[in-house]
Amino acid sequence: MAMMPMPATSTWDAPMKLLATLTVAAVTKAMAAMRNMAWWKSTGIRSFSAIARQIQRVFGRLPANRPAARQASGARVAGEAPPGQNAHMPVFGTTNGQTLEPPLRVESREELVYLLGEACELEHGLLCEYLYAQFSLKRSTAEGIAPEQLARIQAWETSLIDVVKQEMLHLALATNILTAVGAAPHFERPNFPILSRWYPPDIQIALVPFGERALRHFMFLERPEGMPLLDAEGFGTVGAMQPLTVDDPQITAGPEEWHTVGHLYRGIEAGLTHLVNRFGESAVFIGPAKAQATTEVFEWPELTAVTDLASASAAIEVIVEQGEGARGDWVKSHFGTFVGILEDFLAVRAADPTFEPARPVLPVFLREPPDVDQVALIDDPLTKRVADLFNAVYEVILQVQSRYFVHHGETPEELETLAKTAKHLMNWVMRKLGPVLTSLPIGPAFPGRTAGPAFEIVRPAFFILPHREAAWKILHERLETLAGVCAELAREPGLGIMTELEGNLRGMAGDLGQRLAARARSSTGAART
Repeated sequence: MAMMPMPATSTWDAPMKLLATLTVAAVTKAMAAMRNMAWWKSTGIRSFSAIARQIQRVFGRLPANRPAARQASGARVAGEAPPGQNAHMPVFGTTNGQTLEPPLRVESREELVYLLGEACELEHGLLCEYLYAQFSLKRSTAEGIAPEQLARIQAWETSLIDVVKQEMLHLALATNILTAVGAAPHFERPNFPILSRWYPPDIQIALVPFGERALRHFMFLERPEGMPLLDAEGFGTVGAMQPLTVDDPQITAGPEEWHTVGHLYRGIEAGLTHLVNRFGESAVFIGPAKAQATTEVFEWPELTAVTDLASASAAIEVIVEQGEGARGDWVKSHFGTFVGILEDFLAVRAADPTFEPARPVLPVFLREPPDVDQVALIDDPLTKRVADLFNAVYEVILQVQSRYFVHHGETPEELETLAKTAKHLMNWVMRKLGPVLTSLPIGPAFPGRTAGPAFEIVRPAFFILPHREAAWKILHERLETLAGVCAELAREPGLGIMTELEGNLRGMAGDLGQRLAARARSSTGAART
């Protein structure tokens, strides 16, 4: 059941603060006493006990059932909760959270592009967080869960997949806006966990297995603008930023302190409006619409080209509405989805306190990344090979996406092939490979722990392939290489699925090869004439 809308008045602050600390019976009694309030009558709500239970489960005092994951040595891996801390997180503050955050400063194209780059990184990071949680889920009753618990896990995974698809849409829309204002696509990001001052101090991105802590972290990141939730344990604020001031004379872009996804996009929308009012639409929207992703090639009806302020605002509205809700109504948003999953999870956990929906995964790297300290490294040789394959598939997805957004000279049929390749790599390769990796051991240094994908970033500059013919040859070559690795791994015990992945990759390579061959024939024919 969804939470009811609250009145946007300060008189509600004290009652809401109190409700989250009372028993269900006391909450029911207190809410029933409000029956005659004019606002309460307008809601049409009558089931007080059900509402009370939801307040208690989701926004009240919750039990600490699961300790934070730690290294076998007792040292904390970056991004995990400190040992000994209570897993409970009080998630609701003292107000309903309808007050908007302070506006961001956008006085130039450079500052707008800076914020759009952060938006792309944020969508990218959220996408990886949700994929990691999905891949961490148990897959059968052989993993110590009952059939009815497996059914709940499968339902949660379906909801996660829906959110992941929408995050991909959001990244595409944000990239369309970047393209529309003349900038390049931005698929780079720091390695996980992102717990430093890379973003505003209360925005942190880390890979966490599915469970209460992950769901509370997701709720915090997707919360409606102004809602005073606290992040999950282990995600502490890391110091203050020094944003630009109104009278700052520098002409290079700098950081702005935004607090929610909606706050960031509201700043982008206000910045676009300001620049259009100042310079005119034709001076702001200078990028080619044909270089953008649209519904003609991808499956989302909301994916349209950005050519003016109206289409940019429409794209932002889709992102904000799907993430935090339609201007105050969050029931069907990502935030509402995670609230519902958390409530369901807590009910299953209450019936069986030993219930664990996720494998004992830990995000692991093949090598020490230059931008993250204190990471876990893989020791097991076979797991290393599978993790390396996963990272390579992820890299090729980014290369294909980048080529699509910087394309020049491709035919409509070639663009459709690029789009299909990106989608098929996600659905037919990565989605199948992730659960394989999370079933494999990390190695002797982490007994009992399995490998979670780190989505390792190795060569950010290699994502952009600017030259058409060379780009297609590189992508074809890379897909064939990945298919060969799958063929080798298929010989290992328990990795029979690699044969299927090999076939999928060779099929994609074949599609690119056919386009290359058609180009070669066309060039030969033109030369003869």
